[in-house]
Amino acid sequence: MNTITHWVDGKPFAGTSDKTSPVTNPATGQVTGELALATVEDARVVIDSATAAFPAWRDTSLSKRTAILFNFRELLNAKKGELAEIITAEHGKVLSDALGEISRGQEVVEFACGIPHLLKGGFTENASTGVDVFSLRQPLGPVGIISPFNFPAMVPMWFFPIAIAAGNTVVLKPSEKDPTASIWIAELWKEAGLPDGVFNVLQGDKTAVDELLENRNIKSISFVGSTPIAQYVYATGTSHGKRVQALGGAKNHAIVLPDADLDLAADAMVNAGFGSAGERCMAISALVAVGDIADELVAKIAERTTPLKTGDGTRGADMGPLVTKAHRDKVASYVDAGEESGATIVVDGRTVKADGDGASEATGIRPAEGFWLGPTLIDHVTPEMSIYTDEIFGPVLSVVRVDTYDEALQLINDNPYGNGTAIFTNDGGAARRFQNEVEVGMIGINVPIPVPMAYYSFGGWKNSLFGDTHAHGTEGVHFFTRAKAVTSRWLDPSHGGINLGFPEND
Repeated sequence: MNTITHWVDGKPFAGTSDKTSPVTNPATGQVTGELALATVEDARVVIDSATAAFPAWRDTSLSKRTAILFNFRELLNAKKGELAEIITAEHGKVLSDALGEISRGQEVVEFACGIPHLLKGGFTENASTGVDVFSLRQPLGPVGIISPFNFPAMVPMWFFPIAIAAGNTVVLKPSEKDPTASIWIAELWKEAGLPDGVFNVLQGDKTAVDELLENRNIKSISFVGSTPIAQYVYATGTSHGKRVQALGGAKNHAIVLPDADLDLAADAMVNAGFGSAGERCMAISALVAVGDIADELVAKIAERTTPLKTGDGTRGADMGPLVTKAHRDKVASYVDAGEESGATIVVDGRTVKADGDGASEATGIRPAEGFWLGPTLIDHVTPEMSIYTDEIFGPVLSVVRVDTYDEALQLINDNPYGNGTAIFTNDGGAARRFQNEVEVGMIGINVPIPVPMAYYSFGGWKNSLFGDTHAHGTEGVHFFTRAKAVTSRWLDPSHGGINLGFPEND
């Protein structure tokens, strides 16, 4: 059985704990590895490595840092197929989706290659007589990243390229469900020439998380996950004096207005609702149909959903399994509850026949043993149903019918989450009004998954973000650096003498 360990000082580190967690291929149900779960002592070894490496990395020239980032970018581009296979084997998403995840993360690496321009300070000559004032942006120190299972490559890459380029050292704590990608990335950094100790991986559960949140050597925490855990991470981290950006849950709505291209909207709803089995924080889970278009729109979505193939992500399926059996059963229970509450099941993923017949030649395991739930479309959902109120994180698209744009907008603004949203319309005035009035951090206009490019920030509003700094972009640069203002005067005899008054400019 493969044991997945930590990564410290540029090499694997087994740690001292005999506590492990199984890693499973969700398409087969087969346990493929055992993950070493850190003790507090193990976590401190990893953090100490990042702490020891920081002074030298901080003082490494920007030219050298960016050269290593360029090396990493080229290696990642050449080998990303390997990483995609690892992601599919442990997460379950199809290979094309895994490659897309890596490409979006690579955009942040490319953004970070331009860090010298983004770290430039300001300079004012002769602000006062013979006095110059200038500003610097300097790294924080060792930083912690706690990432979720649904994007084991992209989400860490929202943070660590900028953190490393800015001169920080990193401790990455990946999800226990799909941890191998983090070790692959660590090995790639070593191949790119990154000094030992600058990028480290800490495997574990709450014990590891709490040590990151409480250890005085960790200067900031970047987190993506559910809202309750984001609240805990934010409260605990800030109480220990750290900067924290904690991205939480979502309940993303898409409004379709009567003037919209319904074929475009139907395609978008299928893609945004069922891609990656709905295990995306930017997935559309609530479709708000405005006016009399609902029957036609639902029929078009059902027509596109029914032929989708659910199966092993390595074998040409459209959608893979859910990440664990427990999660699959939880998602299915929401479908049960919606049906019991009076919603209409239009496409029922609970009865999906996954991946055809027969056993896999490689494993001898039948696909039925995977964690399958097919695309599910539910109509006539109302706001009091749990299938509407809760973040389901599965391939379930709920249709809510309203009469007017104002009702649709109110639904979104009343929701406690504010991560992403979209509107489908051919009316530019309606779109402009929506982008102004909606209380959500990321907005798509005829775009179903409005994940911004790396040079813009990623982050939601309300209970989708705790802290005031979004991920990547210039906000990421500011998060991973702190400002220093220097006021300088080289000795001028005319300014000598004793003066106990508060300094004034002259």
